[in-house]
Amino acid sequence: MFSTEIDFTLPKGFLDQDGVLHREGVMRLATAADEILPLKDPRVQQNPAYLTVIVLARVITRLGSLPDVNPKIVEGFYASDLNYLQRLYERLNSEDEPGSGGTALDGQAGPRTPGFRVVGEA
Repeated sequence: MFSTEIDFTLPKGFLDQDGVLHREGVMRLATAADEILPLKDPRVQQNPAYLTVIVLARVITRLGSLPDVNPKIVEGFYASDLNYLQRLYERLNSEDEPGSGGTALDGQAGPRTPGFRVVGEA
């Protein structure tokens, strides 16, 4: 069966303003719009590294008991959690499909190059 979402557990977790730690979440497959539309955002145009923040905010559908995940939430992630999510995103959205001989999606980010790239850059 073709899966469009994957459960994950952040290594450290997101600590909200009430002191609640959120570690369990769900990430969905990215659409073309998830990667293209953020390129128009002025924050990305000023700082291409911000693309990571916006894309992750679009594809993380749940994080703990938070009502939604937005760029401000992603900005508050610890660096190790951001790195974990970047690697998970790359694995989930790679050309390899589970069962095709590629890396299976088991909720653990593997040894891929972390990060996002702006379309048109090498």
